Amino acid sequence: MPRLIVGASVLAAALVAPAGAAAQDASRTLAIGDPARKDRTVPVVVDGIVDTAANATIPAGELGARLKGVRVLFIGESHTDMAFHRVQLQVIRELQRRGREVLIGLEMYPYTEQAALDLWNAGRVGEDEFVEQSQWYKNWGYHWHYYRDIFLFARQHGIRIYAVNTPREVVSAVRRKGFQNLSPEESARIPPKIDTASEDHKTLFRAFFAGEDTLMHAMTGQMFDGMFAAQCTWDASMGFNAVQSLQKHGGPDAIMVVLIGSGHVAYNLGAQRQASLWFDGRMASIVPVAVADAKGRRTERVQASYADYVWGLPPEEAPLYPSLGISVREGDGESPLSIIDVQDDSVARDAGLQAGDVLQTMDGTPVKDRETLNRLLADKRWADAVTLTVDRRGELLTITAVFRRQPPPVK
Repeated sequence: MPRLIVGASVLAAALVAPAGAAAQDASRTLAIGDPARKDRTVPVVVDGIVDTAANATIPAGELGARLKGVRVLFIGESHTDMAFHRVQLQVIRELQRRGREVLIGLEMYPYTEQAALDLWNAGRVGEDEFVEQSQWYKNWGYHWHYYRDIFLFARQHGIRIYAVNTPREVVSAVRRKGFQNLSPEESARIPPKIDTASEDHKTLFRAFFAGEDTLMHAMTGQMFDGMFAAQCTWDASMGFNAVQSLQKHGGPDAIMVVLIGSGHVAYNLGAQRQASLWFDGRMASIVPVAVADAKGRRTERVQASYADYVWGLPPEEAPLYPSLGISVREGDGESPLSIIDVQDDSVARDAGLQAGDVLQTMDGTPVKDRETLNRLLADKRWADAVTLTVDRRGELLTITAVFRRQPPPVK
């Protein structure tokens, strides 16, 4: 799930999802969600799983038993933290070991890519061929190796995977035009019902912008409503498609495990709440939480309503694979990519890249779309360098960026 990218121009072009540590901290301690749990907190226990309803810490081996009868399970993730993906794989393994029929729903693919996933399910394509044919670096962009072990385990054990997202341009159309002005083709690509009335969800959505006071001050009510409608569409599409795939392809005891950004899972207000509009089976959520972020800021407790199960992780570390730290807008046809945001404390910021720069080449290769950019970046490792040419207001510049991690905080 792409993270929340702050900045008004970026929000106008991007989908909306949870941001970095400050927003995550604010979003974990809200008195919202399940009335039976929203007024108390639970501890974050490293390598412990807290059943928030029972207020009990359990080992991983007991989780499968507690999930008996659950038909849809949402597991939240931070896309570039490998510890989250290890949790996802561990849960899938435990369910498979117990004899459950497991299906996997994937946020990173729109349902329009299901044909490529079917080839993977059938074992008819190799790994590299699948990454290319399914347009991994166009549809998602995060490094394939964060998810590789999950895909390989699924194929080895006959676990089918399903695309549950909707094309990003459809969600963008909802933000820009509203539901009433969608074209018939756009309307056909979203669920028949989408709930935008939850005040708790609006509270959570605002919390995702914690620390962005300038942005929130500049945001009009109409802008907020448009972005919230887009967020609900995104959540509803993934919940709806996950349920449809389960009902079409799963047996009576099957469980659909949806791998999805934590912001879509928090407080069961996102995809799970939307899915309940057309599914009355049992659903549950697991959200891993690191006890400290990369800057050393600790998270010792979260609201009990935050998830059905809170899986404690060690302190967050730098991503395994480097990124530039930019957000881009893709032009039409052969137009290159324009940078619309440069993250603070990023490789791009240190190199001198600026919003408004138009990417021309990377290491001599023309960069004409997001897929090319992501694919080229996937070959880079920490300590590597990359040479970029950019058009800055008509002047062609050559910029060298070095992939260096931020040093850990001084204790």
